[in-house]
Amino acid sequence: MKTLAATRTDGLGGRLLAMVNAKCLADKMGCRFGFTWNRRSIDDMQFHIVDSVDKVFAADFIERHWLGEKIDTARFGVLDGTRFTRSSLAADARQNGLQGWICDDFRILRSFRQDWFRAMLPANRSARSRHRTFGTFGFSESVRATIAAAGKPRFSRPMAALHLRSGDIIHGNYRSELEFCDKVIPAPLAKAIVSNLASKGLATLVIGQDRTTLDYLKSATGAFLADDFGASQFEDETLKAFFEMALMARCRQIHAGSSVFATISSVMGGIRVIRPKALFGNRGTAEVILDELKARQSDYHPLEAAFGYQSAFVLTEHRTSPAQAREILEKAAALDPQNPAYALKMAAGYFRERNYQGGEAVLKAFMLKEVDARAENPMRILRVLTRPSARGHIMAGDFELYFAAAKAGYPYAAACSAQILHTALGRTEAALTMATLSLKAEPANRLFREIELAIRASATASDSSSSRQLAGG
Repeated sequence: MKTLAATRTDGLGGRLLAMVNAKCLADKMGCRFGFTWNRRSIDDMQFHIVDSVDKVFAADFIERHWLGEKIDTARFGVLDGTRFTRSSLAADARQNGLQGWICDDFRILRSFRQDWFRAMLPANRSARSRHRTFGTFGFSESVRATIAAAGKPRFSRPMAALHLRSGDIIHGNYRSELEFCDKVIPAPLAKAIVSNLASKGLATLVIGQDRTTLDYLKSATGAFLADDFGASQFEDETLKAFFEMALMARCRQIHAGSSVFATISSVMGGIRVIRPKALFGNRGTAEVILDELKARQSDYHPLEAAFGYQSAFVLTEHRTSPAQAREILEKAAALDPQNPAYALKMAAGYFRERNYQGGEAVLKAFMLKEVDARAENPMRILRVLTRPSARGHIMAGDFELYFAAAKAGYPYAAACSAQILHTALGRTEAALTMATLSLKAEPANRLFREIELAIRASATASDSSSSRQLAGG
């Protein structure tokens, strides 16, 4: 019997969601379900704590399904966004001698077909299947008791949950990756959501990570917090997380971004997650955020406020003028000056207007500031520019703008273009040409030298590898 394995190594919610998907598929296809998990608690993650497998799951569940801390990935295929059926996987296993497949894609159920002539399972049927599957998980006694405890408090009014994820997306490095905006409801949007829910007769339970923000929202809106229902009794972070997820699962609605924490709550309760745009639309959401920050920006942590501006920018980037977009980005950058994404997007806005001098000035100021401050990674801005995502590259829509500025003779735009050509597009010779342009303009520029050396070293290594392959052939 082939195995469908969930092997994620991120936070609790991500691991559980992958497990739900994998077991749901395994049960439908007659495969074995398995999962990997750490033997010891992991508490060295900056924003996540993951308890050991025996603290989360019951002994019999571990015995049946735990595959250890790791598997030999060479013996497993990977299920991704490609459509598949039971028969297509069987043929794949026979041809490649596979032991099974890794099933870590959160959207994998959309790819499963009963046969090639049927459409994918309806979304509501998939949701019901995941809800039933979660109920088959064998959790440890302490986790079961925690989930049961979340079912005991009485809600005095019909309740909706509002999940304010923050953590690494707002306070960590992920805040420079604009693709994560849809995972988080910005704190400056929360009051409007609470007010909207109140108009429908619903009280709001706010779940989040930043205590100051939670206390502020409770004071400003009268919303409930998890502590109002007993969350403070749990000192263990994992048990507290299960309590909060189970509490959210009791609500009539869950309002959240695409956070897997909220998704697991929806799986537990069999209810859907509602995105902010369902209430206000994209433009309306941006306007609510900007109006709140205009009136009360100082009420929020600088990074929470900056993320609010970032979200408003992402929602309206292609629906507003470059000048208006730049105004939003300038406010975000003033609050979070170390975030390279704002400089890159401001520069792109100038380049879109063919104001190459303005965009070049933004790039130069940010890059020199990083070098002068002896930043640990002064080339971080270039890595953010070429960061890949599931849909290509996060800033791919700006690449041609940088190329145009480089061809117009602007050396910092040329340095960025060299990074794009080399890292994102794999065009090493063209990248070297761009790097040479920037270095020719400023021969003593340390950053330009590092870029040119890195590209040249990569080209040399590639040439050497090709020569060895030819010699071996």
